[in-house]
Amino acid sequence: MKRLLAVSLALLAGAAAAQSVALQGMLGNKALLIVDGAAPKSVAPGETHKGVKVVSTLGDQALVEIGGKRHTLRVGDAPASVGNTGSPRGNKIVLTAGSGGHFVTQGAINGRSTQFMVDTGATSVAMGTAEAERLGIDYKKGRMGSGSTANGMVTMYLVNLSSVRIGDVEVFDVEAAVLPANMPQILLGNSFLTRFQMTRHNDQLVLERRF
Repeated sequence: MKRLLAVSLALLAGAAAAQSVALQGMLGNKALLIVDGAAPKSVAPGETHKGVKVVSTLGDQALVEIGGKRHTLRVGDAPASVGNTGSPRGNKIVLTAGSGGHFVTQGAINGRSTQFMVDTGATSVAMGTAEAERLGIDYKKGRMGSGSTANGMVTMYLVNLSSVRIGDVEVFDVEAAVLPANMPQILLGNSFLTRFQMTRHNDQLVLERRF
């Protein structure tokens, strides 16, 4: 299975709140779009999915039209803000559960694109060493610590992330643990989640900023 790469952006649809749009990858000439954390949808040039029209695709890029304006999305780019003026500071994240019941979403750490899975049982944001290195995190300069995993007690590095962003919601100075393990997604733990009021509505999880 290919490693998922994504670029996401925040957009405004009229006076509505910002929504999250991600380019997960390419399937032939079709763009794999994720809108508001829902399952990926393959969209061919000329087609529209939830207000996002794919104009054309080339390689790992897709030219899309949102609200009458065109934007180029690239697989692997960090999230960008479209339609807002100034620095975005959203207050709400809406996630939809996947087929396995997990809440998985695209986002960014320190401006670099990555994938998260919500884990309310994790003390902090947690990732493997390989993903930390890909994100440019110098975890070996972090504080040494230990924690309990499914494989028993492990030594880990504790670091502070400059920023964690999902859609147009960005949180700064977030504690994270880097573990010597192969982890398919970064766990979005309580060092991020406790800054939000969490509400579950069937297969949707709503995070509203507390501070």
